[in-house]
Amino acid sequence: FLRYVDKKSYNGTIFHRVVPGYIVQGGGYNAEFDEKPDYGTIFNESGSGMSNKMYTVSMARQNDPHSATRQFFFNMNDNTNLDPGRDWGYSVFGMIVEGEAVVEKMMEVELDYQPALGEPNSPKEPIILKSVTLLPAV
Repeated sequence: FLRYVDKKSYNGTIFHRVVPGYIVQGGGYNAEFDEKPDYGTIFNESGSGMSNKMYTVSMARQNDPHSATRQFFFNMNDNTNLDPGRDWGYSVFGMIVEGEAVVEKMMEVELDYQPALGEPNSPKEPIILKSVTLLPAV
């Protein structure tokens, strides 16, 4: 994740999937729904002890547990069903520490089917991530 931030690769991407009361997902596409390049897959670290609780940030992936690349999502509920159990879970790597109102507003947008992605829960008007900045450690 930090590599994408450092390279400013998240700037101008969209949040392409909003499932009310569940998640807000983005980081993989630009506003024209072109897939952004990635640096390869990331080993699944869902066993780190962190849980997919409200306002945490996790890596999105396909069915293969080690298929995460650049997409991430905000948990908009306590989604413990995404934690590891009998199967691999979804790796939590951060949390929202302020600005929760912004992602809450994302949950209220009008949704539509996006044929370019085959996504039934896509914002009708793009939600664009203008820039991501790494703040110094406190």
